[in-house]
Amino acid sequence: MIDKIKDHLQAVEQFDAQDPDAIEAFRIQYLGKKGILNDFFTAFKAVPSEDKKAYGQAVNLLKTKAQEKVDALKKQLEAKREEHGVYGDLTRPGQEIGIGSRHPISVVKDEIIRIFANIGFNVSEGPEIEDDWHNFTALNLPEYHPARDMQDTFFIQTDPEKILLRTHTSGVQVRYMENNTPPFRTISPGRVYRNEDISARSHCLFHQVEGLYVDKGVSFVDLKQTILYFVKQLFGKSKIRLRPSYFPFTEPSAEVDIYWGLETEADYRITKGTGWLEIMGCGMVDPNVLSNCKIDAEQYTGFAFGMGIERIAMLLYQIEDIRMFYENDIRFLRQFKSAF
Repeated sequence: MIDKIKDHLQAVEQFDAQDPDAIEAFRIQYLGKKGILNDFFTAFKAVPSEDKKAYGQAVNLLKTKAQEKVDALKKQLEAKREEHGVYGDLTRPGQEIGIGSRHPISVVKDEIIRIFANIGFNVSEGPEIEDDWHNFTALNLPEYHPARDMQDTFFIQTDPEKILLRTHTSGVQVRYMENNTPPFRTISPGRVYRNEDISARSHCLFHQVEGLYVDKGVSFVDLKQTILYFVKQLFGKSKIRLRPSYFPFTEPSAEVDIYWGLETEADYRITKGTGWLEIMGCGMVDPNVLSNCKIDAEQYTGFAFGMGIERIAMLLYQIEDIRMFYENDIRFLRQFKSAF
């Protein structure tokens, strides 16, 4: 009987397979409920007493070797599966890497920059963390001025000096006027911050483009023609209107509307049935602002304008919720691959 067990030990040692079905069949053959080992254990009662110890040791060794063989073969098979899963077929052609999409805010901002670059405007940039002078005081908004209530501001520091997240990019224009001599044309695109509730129409951060032109003899006519050129280039519209308004840093000031039309149901919805859409604010630079920046207000005049990039993008692409710009939904962003 022990010789028969030894024959099975030799068979177990020599067994090899790479097929999971063959390995499972081997396991059942030796370790199953009706397997060879079960027969050997059943026959234990008939073994003479003097041979029981040697017989038991031999059966247990066969069981151990069979289990080790099954475990080793399964481990080899699993290792090959993992390697194939990681690397796959190395002879196959590589997978195509998709081309990323430009963000609609970047698309619109770059187009606005291009349009104004065609008529001589350069690009100026400044810090997003601003001081009180450049964000408020130099722009004809001294401390306790009632117009400051228009700005819901994120203050970082209030003592000894007020430091804040800029509420508009006009501070960039102040810095530009402080460091350059007229004449000059510049636009200042950038991110700004307002302490507002987030909704479909507003956000606590957004992007602006503000423009500035200072020279001798600049008039409101120059401002109107510049805006009309921009509207034609970006929107393809040729009808605008300027409504009187108020901004502390310009005088006179105006809101700019374009005639969007009433051709579709969407036109009626976004224009509230009027056909007109507000796109920006503008005006002649207040002489006090020029003087604060060490520019002779008797010799030079200028105009300024500003618009929200998100608002322009929402109009161009008929997007109704500003929050979509910040959610990074790839399904939304893929739509802007071929814009402009």
